[in-house]
Amino acid sequence: MAVLEKIRKRNVLLICIIALGLFAFIAGDMLKNPIDDLFGGDENIGRDKVAKVLGEKITYQDYQELVAEYTDAIKFTQGRENFTDEEQNQLNDQVWQAFVTNKIIEAEAKKLGLAVTDKEVQDILKDGTNPLLLQSPFVNQQTGRFDLTLLTKFQDEMKKGAADPELAKQYQSIYRFWLFIERTLREQTLAMKYESLLSHALISNPISAKMAFEGQNTESEIILASIPYASINDNDVKISDADLQEAYNKRKEEFRQYLPTRDIKYVTVQISASTQDRADLMKKMQAASDSLRAGADPTMVVGKAQSDINYLGIAVSSKVMPRDIAAKLDSMQVGQTTEPFETAYDNTLNVIKLINKTQLPDSVEYRQIRVFDNSVDVAHNRADSIYNALKGGADFAEIAGKYGQTGDKMWFTAPMYENAPSIDADSKKLLEALLNTNPNETKNLTFTQGNIIIQVTARRAMTTKYDAAIIKHGIEFSSTTRQAAYNKFSQFVSENQTLEDIEKNAPKFGYTVQERRDFSSSEHTVAGLRGTTEALRWIFEANEGEVSKLYDQVGNNDHLLVVAVTGIHKKGIRDFDTVKDDLKTIVMRDKKYDMIVEKMKGVTSIDAAKQKGAVVDSVKQVTFAAPVFVQSANASEPAISGTVAATQQGKFNPTVIRGNNGAYMVQVVKKTQREGATFDAKAVEQQLHQQALQAARLYKQELMLKANVVDVRYKFFN
Repeated sequence: MAVLEKIRKRNVLLICIIALGLFAFIAGDMLKNPIDDLFGGDENIGRDKVAKVLGEKITYQDYQELVAEYTDAIKFTQGRENFTDEEQNQLNDQVWQAFVTNKIIEAEAKKLGLAVTDKEVQDILKDGTNPLLLQSPFVNQQTGRFDLTLLTKFQDEMKKGAADPELAKQYQSIYRFWLFIERTLREQTLAMKYESLLSHALISNPISAKMAFEGQNTESEIILASIPYASINDNDVKISDADLQEAYNKRKEEFRQYLPTRDIKYVTVQISASTQDRADLMKKMQAASDSLRAGADPTMVVGKAQSDINYLGIAVSSKVMPRDIAAKLDSMQVGQTTEPFETAYDNTLNVIKLINKTQLPDSVEYRQIRVFDNSVDVAHNRADSIYNALKGGADFAEIAGKYGQTGDKMWFTAPMYENAPSIDADSKKLLEALLNTNPNETKNLTFTQGNIIIQVTARRAMTTKYDAAIIKHGIEFSSTTRQAAYNKFSQFVSENQTLEDIEKNAPKFGYTVQERRDFSSSEHTVAGLRGTTEALRWIFEANEGEVSKLYDQVGNNDHLLVVAVTGIHKKGIRDFDTVKDDLKTIVMRDKKYDMIVEKMKGVTSIDAAKQKGAVVDSVKQVTFAAPVFVQSANASEPAISGTVAATQQGKFNPTVIRGNNGAYMVQVVKKTQREGATFDAKAVEQQLHQQALQAARLYKQELMLKANVVDVRYKFFN
């Protein structure tokens, strides 16, 4: 029970962890890459299946269990109950990426005979410094390390059971969270083993270390002759279909895509408040302002006005208020009420009444003794006796121990209450006592079911706080306005059943047709709007040229949408016609380079290059390890660094360097070693080893791309 009490206090009052970090250890750098890189094609894998990895089909139920487990872990660490749609989508994707990564690493590790033993796990627990363990409830606050004894005590207490169903529920919640951490720890350790094995397959040596050191520390001063591709008119370059086809055949792999996508065009209409809607709301807000000014109960006025911000009746910092509200408070007098004012960035009308302005601490250290009994009178009398004993000099912790409590000091901070959507009467009473009690002062607080005796031991950061009644109301459209917008859009959709008609007639209705290429099934929304999952499913089931039905409950129920599919791109190498524009850019650059090479034939000096139209600049501190930024071409050009490294001091290199944005010729004026640079073979070899580690992570990505991953989760999005 004592262990659970400590865990509960930490969890409720102190834990504020970015728990998404739990999976960062598992997937490594994969989580930093676009999620599309992990997904395969939309294949027929069964009605109840959401994915396939290495030939293994994953059911929707299995996937949902993983999501639920991870979501529960986040809720536990963050003390939250719900997530926004965007947050839940992010959690879902985190689970999916981690699941795919673990499956592939597990399969590869099995081939190599890699495993994580129970002894290894125990050693990690005993060490107690693994970052994953530091996110558990079993951290010793004095050492800052995971404490295995806390876990053992908790497990012992759990085995004994708890008579109180609520306590038993909390035991189970903590235990499930621990099982999640332990499993994640095993997966993390296996991934690190596999990654380490790969990194050690790429070794360094003193010779490569010496070359790397020289590449980093040999600086060259050069004269650079630049001929930007942009200096050649595109009309002077002739490109045939044969040129494009040849480039396509050579570069096919560059146009490989690892998941199906769609090109779409769509029309979306946002429904906005009408002039009449705004006038009606202004009338309502003016009435609320008048009532507050007349001294009406703020709670009643704020509630009746349906404010987005409830009135707590407690002074809070302006930093937790919307910025438009905070900006006005400093200049207001206590008792003042504003006229209704509009805020454009959040589309609201607002009224403020400043009820009080005071100085309160941002942090309070305190300890408490809770006194409850089936008989309220007994609890009150017992609390009076305890309070009198404490006033007489009794030891707080000793008395707390007599009642099965630790009496430990704990910190109560402003973020724990200032963002609360509501505060009940008992909580408000306790909160006000904590904020207004002086250090070393003890109070006996009476509640309906018992008493709490508090003793404040320290206060920090006295800050200006505001007790303000705030009415913030969105400028919303009425049902009449929505119906009018729907009728107009419905007429447009019904009269224009083809994409050609939609594009032709949209301007007549005041609508704009928007385009999105390569729309991926891994995305959770269409046009960035919530509530578009039905449209998402339709897009990946429709044929090219089809037009969807009207979707009328998207966004925050404030948008209308119609979609047309204009292109279908399957998994694999893109068709020639779909990448023709990209090929033109590539071929144009290559032909311009060939034209420059022809123009520069016979050039043996920088002056000769200048006479043929090159832009000449002096560039210093060029090293092999870093690309050169060319001002005239406005681009970084790595190829220049390689040529400079291979050119001797004082020499002109007649090679025309092929760059990204231009062609170049160089003369190396001088080469020097960076001042203070000393070769340390071991240090450089370690640096190369770290680079090998990065390379190993790229191997992991390659394994993912070859794992034939199929993802059709979009069919089950809510």
